[in-house]
Amino acid sequence: MTPQQIQQLIEHGLPDARVQVFSDDNTHFEAVVVSPSFTGKRSLQRHQMVYRTLGEAMGREIHALSLKALTPDEAG
Repeated sequence: MTPQQIQQLIEHGLPDARVQVFSDDNTHFEAVVVSPSFTGKRSLQRHQMVYRTLGEAMGREIHALSLKALTPDEAG
């Protein structure tokens, strides 16, 4: 799995999101997801929303994902 594939999965599941995904080894990833859908949600709820977009890839192709899930206001 590549950062671009992960970005596409997240954007498909959260169409209002701006997404950036980085990886040095295509196994461990870092993602920044900015979405108005996160407004009023706690951090755990935001992460669950993103994980749902990735489905079965989490724990298989994606062994580790460092995630920042922000509202547009928080992202500045």
